[in-house]
Amino acid sequence: MSRKVLITGATGDTGRAAVRESIALGLDVRAMVHSLDARSDALKALGAEVVVGDLLHINTVRDAMQGVDAAYLVWPVQPGLINATVNFAQAARETGVKTVINLSQRSANRESSSDSCRDTYLAEEILNWSGLPVIHLRPTYFLEWLLYPWQLPFLQQGVLRMPVGKGRHSPIAAADQGRAIAALLNNPQGHIGTTINLSGPVEMDHEQMAAELSEALGRTIVFQDLPIEEYTRSISEMGVPHYVVQHLGGAMQDYHNGRMAGADNNVEQLTGRRSMTVGEFARLHADTLNAQ
Repeated sequence: MSRKVLITGATGDTGRAAVRESIALGLDVRAMVHSLDARSDALKALGAEVVVGDLLHINTVRDAMQGVDAAYLVWPVQPGLINATVNFAQAARETGVKTVINLSQRSANRESSSDSCRDTYLAEEILNWSGLPVIHLRPTYFLEWLLYPWQLPFLQQGVLRMPVGKGRHSPIAAADQGRAIAALLNNPQGHIGTTINLSGPVEMDHEQMAAELSEALGRTIVFQDLPIEEYTRSISEMGVPHYVVQHLGGAMQDYHNGRMAGADNNVEQLTGRRSMTVGEFARLHADTLNAQ
């Protein structure tokens, strides 16, 4: 009998990848979604059992967890993380879930000026207090952020626009996070109670990132640094939600202070294959990044 796992946020970047990779490992996947639509149909076509639920409504979470061996928790950068985490923890205790995988963030930090970073720190602590067998994952910035609507138009015009100064990080793709999540859902032995960083294979600053993007896309990408306040004001004018804007203002300052720095091979250690580089990601999405 295969191991049954619950993946929340199953239509999101890491959720979709975790569903796909978990099925590939032979796991019996239950995917929790907010509504039934084309995205949930795609998960069902992969072989997932699709259930409708909401992390802010505890009874739907409890129902989704019935009979599950391991469960993955993810919450977007929006208000509600603390409530969602408490509901998830209580439901997991009620249903006897044996492993919880929590997608945190590298910038989880009670001293950050970002509300999201502070709440993410508290969410980790809540799961620790709960006594659940938990593994925290702390990814650095997603490569998918290159495709976000407040970033992509500038990249298409040849500009990598971020208020990061000389800060460094090792960007990681959601697909590689999905492989790590699936591996831990499948076999958490030796990792319970730990916090695992998830990074790309190479630490770099944004000048180096622009150079690698240029080579991969066959055109010049120039890094444009700018003050954090100017950046947050501009993305607010583009319609980015206030909570995300406030988070990025604080997280960018944390980035300047080195909180995102470093590289690791944890994805390779967990899955047997390294995470993709910036150039590999760019070539994979070249049609979008080069569109005009």
